[in-house]
Amino acid sequence: MELTGPWEATLATETSRRTWLGPDGSTAEQGAPVEWHPIEVPGHWRSNPAFADSDGPLLYRTRIAPPPPRSSTEPETGAGTADRLWLNFEGTFYQGDVWLDGTYVGDTEGYFFPHTFEVTDALRGELHEGGEHTLGIELTCRPESDRSAKRNITGAFQDWNGLDPTWNPGGIWRPVTLDRTGPVRIRHLRVVCSEANETRATVKFRAVLDAADGGEITLRSTVGEVELVDQRRVAAGENQVEWQLRIDDPELWWPHALGSQPMHDVVVEVTVHPDPESHELPAGIPVSHRVCRRIGLRQVSLRAWVLHVNGERMFLKGSNQGPNLMALAEATPESFVEDVALAKAANLDLLRVHAHVSRPELYDAADEAGLLLWQDFPLQWSYSRSIRKQAQRQAREMVDLLGHHPSVAIWCAHNEPFNVEGRNGTPRDPTAKPAKPAKPSKAARYLTAQELPSWNRSILDRSVKRAIDKADGSRPVIPHSGVLPHPPQLDGTDSHLYFGWHHGEERDLPGFARLMPRVVRFVSEFGTQSVPESAGFCEPERWPDLPWDRLTSRHAMQKEQFDRWVPPVDHPSFDSWRTASQQYQATVIRHHVETLRRLKYRPTGGFAHFCFADGHPAVSGSVLDHERNPKLAYEVLREACRPVIVVADRLPAELGVGETIALDVHVVSDLRTPMQDIEVNARLAWAGGEHRWRFGGDIDADAVQRVGTLQIEVPDAPGPITLELEMRGFDLPDGSVTRTDASHVVVRQR
Repeated sequence: MELTGPWEATLATETSRRTWLGPDGSTAEQGAPVEWHPIEVPGHWRSNPAFADSDGPLLYRTRIAPPPPRSSTEPETGAGTADRLWLNFEGTFYQGDVWLDGTYVGDTEGYFFPHTFEVTDALRGELHEGGEHTLGIELTCRPESDRSAKRNITGAFQDWNGLDPTWNPGGIWRPVTLDRTGPVRIRHLRVVCSEANETRATVKFRAVLDAADGGEITLRSTVGEVELVDQRRVAAGENQVEWQLRIDDPELWWPHALGSQPMHDVVVEVTVHPDPESHELPAGIPVSHRVCRRIGLRQVSLRAWVLHVNGERMFLKGSNQGPNLMALAEATPESFVEDVALAKAANLDLLRVHAHVSRPELYDAADEAGLLLWQDFPLQWSYSRSIRKQAQRQAREMVDLLGHHPSVAIWCAHNEPFNVEGRNGTPRDPTAKPAKPAKPSKAARYLTAQELPSWNRSILDRSVKRAIDKADGSRPVIPHSGVLPHPPQLDGTDSHLYFGWHHGEERDLPGFARLMPRVVRFVSEFGTQSVPESAGFCEPERWPDLPWDRLTSRHAMQKEQFDRWVPPVDHPSFDSWRTASQQYQATVIRHHVETLRRLKYRPTGGFAHFCFADGHPAVSGSVLDHERNPKLAYEVLREACRPVIVVADRLPAELGVGETIALDVHVVSDLRTPMQDIEVNARLAWAGGEHRWRFGGDIDADAVQRVGTLQIEVPDAPGPITLELEMRGFDLPDGSVTRTDASHVVVRQR
């Protein structure tokens, strides 16, 4: 039974808590009746006008008709008393206490995975007036008053400047169902492809079976056409069972750049022997419980920050993706398919599911499209010491929920595990360069947080990583993201490098990579903010007196960075400023991506730009706004991530007449086969003149290859100077490839 649709809700008070599960729940409070409001389930309470400004807690309730008897078309599970009834909450933000007919059922904590309770006896008990049962849940999603010691494991939803920080995600945001099973239920099921190659694949299973009584069962599991039947004895209560199934000559699942994406149905069934002493299962005995999944057979590993899929190394071109929609319950299934398609159209191989666990539709769409996912556990910035055991438990639940998805290639336990100053629009990185020089003490505090041990990084993150490793074991697990090399190993993890925004200049990345190659092994955040196309929330008609405080506090804008890199005061109109911000963002993304691609495997294994698409009206680092309108950077990202690109060393911003420079020209290919007879043409043009070069030859598979060097003497022609590159060849997947760079010639003393 689906228990969705309109429920009733009211604010939890001392009086309403005492009366809400009664026949009418309308007992007066200080002379006024408790007011109940219709509320959609699934949904978020802030989407209801009655609770639009509420942080809860809320009391939800609904009436449940007695479960109907099993229909004549449904298979019997044996005697009618053998049927068991289960109440299933697929997702609640964030903590809840569940009641049925005034009897306490149990509690929930954790937003992204289901909570299930047996209610067999309760639903066979005495009915309330009207012949119905009353189901209620008191739900709280407490705002985090101290964000340096958070207690809710909600990740980006309650501590991220990409969403409105005043929003509360509280609510029953996923469906609620009443399920019927036989005497044994599969309470938990974990399905993981532990190894896969051309000759064999192994799928590991772990199940928790909840049995009403002890006895013999038959466990049947299938992956596609391959079946395994096992007979076991279970005790009354919970039983942990593990087994594996081998598939010979499997069809392997590949990322879209490497191959096809065959998916296989996984079915696990448990059947109870009618005679507890019998070891034989008579014909015609119905299944007690059945659970279905979809899986792709593949193997992943991460070596020196280079991902290998089925033994093939792969340079990852990716982007971060926050919640598809701030009110995630209200996102349409089609919107997840659209986001995956837009990422694939941008030539991306990877989306990092940034600091949250999303809806099932995202993972299904990524599986079908061959788009890899870097999955963050929903920890971001600093947390209280009290959450460690809860975090470990929820990490195991994440593996149960997502472990069968072949698209999930990397787990990450915690994003930036240190206290971050100035969230929601002001610089997150204390080394940022605002309009006035940053105080050394801020930089010192930032480096101290990075280098010295901390409870979050040293204890919490390792505990979560161990829990994920133990539960899965088939994928790489990163303990934390954005941590610089620190004692004792000086290893660090992936890097967040915001040159040209939070620190340094946008041209600094190549020099930094030469100086500290370890820090660019995988760059999982970089970029700048820009003003979106759908900018009505900015009130552009007020230019230049925009609501700067609101844009900073509610819409992610980092005003100090804009004042430095794209100052509003330099522009006569809102459109001019918006265009300039998008052009600057496109420039940074283009050159950062090209720099990192030229460092392919030496030492860089990939990147994830920040970020892909907004889930809330924002002035942000996305390349698609909240209505999925592309910014200029979307097309630039698509071009920079083509399977084959040609790129030269970047021209200096300014050149003096008579200077001599040498620019190396490289071809970067992600193709799995060599290209033959490729021709690269270069043209340096200035007012009244030009110079041309031509190079030709073959390009190796999956390689970065220098094809030539341009020896240039800067002409005596002050003004713009441009370098154009064009690559032609019959084997190019998208036809010819072009590339333009620009500089400016000035007269300068030698």
